[in-house]
Amino acid sequence: MVLGKRLRQLREQAGVSFEDAARAIEVTPLTVRRIEKAEVGLRIPYVRELLRAYGVPATEIDDFVAMAREANKPGWWYKFRDVLPEWFKAYVSLESEASVIRLYEPHYVPGLLQTPEYATALLRVGFPNESKEGLARRVDLRVRRQDLLAKPDAPVLWAILDETVLRRPVGGAEVMRAQLERLVDALDMQKVRIQIMRFSVGAHPGAYGPFHHFRFGFSELPDIVYTENLAGSVYYDRPEDVVAYLEVLDRMSVQAEPVNRTREILAELRKEL
Repeated sequence: MVLGKRLRQLREQAGVSFEDAARAIEVTPLTVRRIEKAEVGLRIPYVRELLRAYGVPATEIDDFVAMAREANKPGWWYKFRDVLPEWFKAYVSLESEASVIRLYEPHYVPGLLQTPEYATALLRVGFPNESKEGLARRVDLRVRRQDLLAKPDAPVLWAILDETVLRRPVGGAEVMRAQLERLVDALDMQKVRIQIMRFSVGAHPGAYGPFHHFRFGFSELPDIVYTENLAGSVYYDRPEDVVAYLEVLDRMSVQAEPVNRTREILAELRKEL
């Protein structure tokens, strides 16, 4: 996505039309548009010819091509492609590159904070016909995603969890106790903050369903909001849509319990189990 936008900027700065760019690599103008929108892979010969057509110096072309080769490499999740839904591949990619992840979850603990046992119980319900081996691979994928939080350049993870999340008995009391302990441990991570939306708040602006907001360290990438349903997912990047979700998150962060109360609340809930 970043390199596609950079190609568009270089084309526009050079005053080259879609038609002229298409002639340079002997494709249709639609293909050039798709390259710039990251809807197709970056074919190295195309990239070289486009950059030459835009008057980019040879040394800069080599640097750009090196980045294009890197961008074309499969992500770490490629080996899980047999259990990774097509509509969720973009999510894992965005999650891996985000600098800030803000989310609201009204039903379940977010995947980045789940224990393997909690994840197994959830996925068993979501994929009732899955084989034992397939289920184990789905759990492995979810646990592998959590490596993100241990990286030196880990993103800020700011989660607002509905109280329902912590009271819903997924997998039984023992699994829930371990899951609550996992959340307590997560609070010790420098870049993780968790807030709890109490029942006593009543109606609040995020009650429509779960959603995740991604912010990136690249000026070329806009903020993106992810929502999902039974049939798949929706990704929003129009500024007016993203701002609407951000405003809701800001309002909810004021309504939810302060971060410094989370550890105490989790301890209280664990005692109830």
